[in-house]
Amino acid sequence: MEYKNKAVVLGANYYIGLSIIRCLGREGIHVSAIDYTKEDSYGSKTKYLKEHLIAPHYGREPEEFLKFLINYSKKQDHKPVLFPSSDPYVEFIDKYFYELKEYFLFPMDRKGFWSEVMDKYTMSLLAEKFNVKVPETINSKEEKLKERVNEEIGYPCIIKPMDSASFVRKYRNKVFIIDNEDELMEKVNMCHKDNFEILIQRIIPGPEDNCYCYDAYLNQDSKVTHFTTAYKIRQWPINFGASTYAKQKYIKEIHDICKPFLEGIKFKGFSEIELKRDENTGIIYLIEVNVIIINFNEMLYNCGLNFPYITYMEMTDKLPQPKSVEKDLGYTFLYMYEDLFAVKEYLKTGQMNISKIIKDVSFKNVASTWSFSDPMPGLYFMTMAFKRFLKKI
Repeated sequence: MEYKNKAVVLGANYYIGLSIIRCLGREGIHVSAIDYTKEDSYGSKTKYLKEHLIAPHYGREPEEFLKFLINYSKKQDHKPVLFPSSDPYVEFIDKYFYELKEYFLFPMDRKGFWSEVMDKYTMSLLAEKFNVKVPETINSKEEKLKERVNEEIGYPCIIKPMDSASFVRKYRNKVFIIDNEDELMEKVNMCHKDNFEILIQRIIPGPEDNCYCYDAYLNQDSKVTHFTTAYKIRQWPINFGASTYAKQKYIKEIHDICKPFLEGIKFKGFSEIELKRDENTGIIYLIEVNVIIINFNEMLYNCGLNFPYITYMEMTDKLPQPKSVEKDLGYTFLYMYEDLFAVKEYLKTGQMNISKIIKDVSFKNVASTWSFSDPMPGLYFMTMAFKRFLKKI
């Protein structure tokens, strides 16, 4: 099949961007990647990338970056399909939604909706509207904050940002774990001083295996057409981070919760919902919604769900036949670099032991970066990691 539209991936400096490029390139699609620097862009080393372009920084020079994208599209015979590989790129697309929609193809049809769903507070309001449980949450600007946290949530609890991307860039953490009232006020005051909107939330008790993921594609009628489920085994930072080791497993209960929610809010395109089961009550809570292709995308590809290609085809031609993976295929995802740090910390804190680590070993691992058929990104990444190690020494 001849593909007339190019695919443009924003960000090849991380393995998510690399996975998007591979998933499209394997199908014979012309893929271009756009970064703001060539430094550490190991995803650009893949054999499936046709163009690697350097543009102004999306955050420091957003207007110039917008002009760069528009000028690129104007030179093409057909509208390119746009793929953000991280939340900051999603925020950029939402900000310049109408300008970009004129020159690029992407599934969402409402300005600001992606950001609205990623925002923890508005997401919780949407969840409550559709009777989906969310952890007990208090806005940090509520009156009598200390009293309410003591009475309604208790300690330990977590501080979560409404805007994760900028919060992580500032503090290098997805959340702050709070053990007492003094810590609470110290972190709240710090976040307010830095102009972050934050929430205080109850920690859902339970092991990492209780953290579930629902990965789905919704067509332009906001109907789920492709999906499966998975669960986390390890993550980094531990307990509140991204998956470093995860496994595909069909959990019908998760599908029954997430499908009506995503269809109800009229979502379009790929989405992942993260959830966690309370080990004391058995209740499943919605934790967050991701709107970009996620970190274990290569595992999903091996399960027969090529979400970047599904997106591309609906935007340019027609949606592939609906498909769901409603059985356990045994595939696992491994991001070895961060998983080594995770294993060390789980052992140190006593949350896992060697016996569990060995028990969870799989022989159907899908690596985040390494590929025997496409080795250059992995070799480049290993060189980067070794240089970092030498620098620390």
